[in-house]
Amino acid sequence: MEFYSLNIIEPILKSLQEEGYTTPTPVQEQAIPIVLQGTDLLGCAQTGTGKTAAFAVPILQLLSANRTNDKRRKIRSLIVTPTRELAIQIDESFKAYGRYTGLTSTVVFGGVNQNPQTSILQRGVDILVATPGRLLDLMNQGFISLKDIRIFVLDEADRMLDMGFIHDVKKLLAALPHKRQSLFFSATMPPEIIKLAATILHNPSKVMVTPSATTVDTVQQYIYFVDKGNKNALLVDVLQDSKIRTALVFTRTKHGADKVVKVLLRNHIRAEAIHGNKGQNARQKALSNFKGKSTRILVATDIAARGIDVDDMEFVINFEIPNVPETYVHRIGRTGRAGANGTAYSFCDAEEKAYLKDIEKLISIRIPVRDNHRFPLIDHHPVKTPKQEFRRPASRQTAGVGIIKKARY
Repeated sequence: MEFYSLNIIEPILKSLQEEGYTTPTPVQEQAIPIVLQGTDLLGCAQTGTGKTAAFAVPILQLLSANRTNDKRRKIRSLIVTPTRELAIQIDESFKAYGRYTGLTSTVVFGGVNQNPQTSILQRGVDILVATPGRLLDLMNQGFISLKDIRIFVLDEADRMLDMGFIHDVKKLLAALPHKRQSLFFSATMPPEIIKLAATILHNPSKVMVTPSATTVDTVQQYIYFVDKGNKNALLVDVLQDSKIRTALVFTRTKHGADKVVKVLLRNHIRAEAIHGNKGQNARQKALSNFKGKSTRILVATDIAARGIDVDDMEFVINFEIPNVPETYVHRIGRTGRAGANGTAYSFCDAEEKAYLKDIEKLISIRIPVRDNHRFPLIDHHPVKTPKQEFRRPASRQTAGVGIIKKARY
């Protein structure tokens, strides 16, 4: 099947062709006709399978067919997403797919001066992409009204809950018109998400193109067992492979990301960090450098797990195993996108074996182990220190000594 088979109007088809899109992905093939019918939709698909086009294309078509005669454009479609990076990329997609429709869009997010955003809003737009905090702030200031919204999209809904946005989402729902079309997309569908969807959607159609929380078949996954103290050395060693032209490296903390960048720079490997402590301009510059391949390695915290979309990115490296198994799915989903091949390496120390076990249980895959490297795991048992040991500072002779428990994995 090709896009023209989905009854998409010529201006959008022309844009899709210019973007190199010919054949819709499964989620696009199933979702676009449903959205065009005006039906509410509950969509679950793997990260990297084209969810943005699955809602952006039909929204552009529906809004094109129902233009208003108002001199000042009113916001008729609202897309809410958890991170600034993802919001920016969704807006870029709307601009790309809708370049010949005459429709306008803009994006609002926190962490930057609001004046450029409010200037565009005051001129009027058809489509608004927003993160929850800045959206509510601008609503409270009177710059945004939701009374004309016809189509509402909640994207990456499970991440919204992870990041504590549930109260913001409820405030937004209360401000939206009761009569609207609602689209709810997520890569995973735990029970909490199903419950939230029930409060948003009315008799929705469902699109579940893959089992919830599965990984893309085109991504080859490997585990390196390594002592925590040797992870930096292993990373530098792995990156000696000339086939790794660029890679996205994930850490659990902002401080950890900065430390990894320092190690890589000392070893003459071009790297930058992207995380919540970085200003918006710095984050966008780092992302642009990475996309342009002037920066070889981008080190990121999980704020970037849903927000980075780089064409032909072949490698993701989990410097630290995530303690939430669904996060692993989103991280490695940054590679192997749109049917392309990808590779995901994960560095696992003794204390992270339990996290690995949870991940393998979630994705129903036994991840192959690469054990022919220079820094194999020596200490196979995580050290647990009993609580009473913390009553007084440990001496140099006793520091780090505790009760050795049998590894869970």
